Amino acid sequence: MPRPFSLLLTLVLLAIVRPAAAQDADRVTPAPQPDDHSAGNRRIFGIIPNYRTSSIPVPYQPLSTRAKFKIATEDAFDRGTIALAAAFAGIGQLTNSERSFGQGVKGYAHYFATSYADWAGADYLTEAIYPTLLHQDPRYFRKGTGSGFSRLLYAMGQIFWTHTDSGGPMFNFSEIAGNATGVAISQAYYPDHRTAGNAAGSLAIQVGDDMASNILKEFYPDLRRKLSRKH
Repeated sequence: MPRPFSLLLTLVLLAIVRPAAAQDADRVTPAPQPDDHSAGNRRIFGIIPNYRTSSIPVPYQPLSTRAKFKIATEDAFDRGTIALAAAFAGIGQLTNSERSFGQGVKGYAHYFATSYADWAGADYLTEAIYPTLLHQDPRYFRKGTGSGFSRLLYAMGQIFWTHTDSGGPMFNFSEIAGNATGVAISQAYYPDHRTAGNAAGSLAIQVGDDMASNILKEFYPDLRRKLSRKH
């Protein structure tokens, strides 16, 4: 279930905000809370769902199981997720990536159904199901201050390190196990790529894409602030 689009967006974003990040190294930018549904916070670039970005609460407050599933549901059923699934379905059909799916309307419907299953499944597995079972926090806690390089490393590191429900640090099993489970499930509906090598590649791409997504969440407010100054 490769979704490498975020990598390109991240490279563009970092090129734009790098000067601003250096200038604002000591300025704290408030991050949107998970339940903040204002138009500027709920989607990155107006497309990518951004419901689980948060500032670190002081004192730390864990999410309930209901809150974890709420975040996953908002991400999975957001119009941006549906639009992205539709776009990747079109790319898949155009490149004939799954020959068994066929072409035409029926073929596109098959591409869309599997593409959307990838997106929604990953959201629920990594943001709700595994975090609930393992008592981990699925939120991305935005740093918002410090040098651009330190924030970059921080954003990348949150793929592998997260908070438990008690507030302590822990390896991010929800991210890795959730995506691994999603890739395993996807083998059932991607018959043309049902090999261990393809599964390993899909997992690596998915984790890398989620890392790129964290970088977008970390630096997107800097871009918005920079653009607002120009206008």
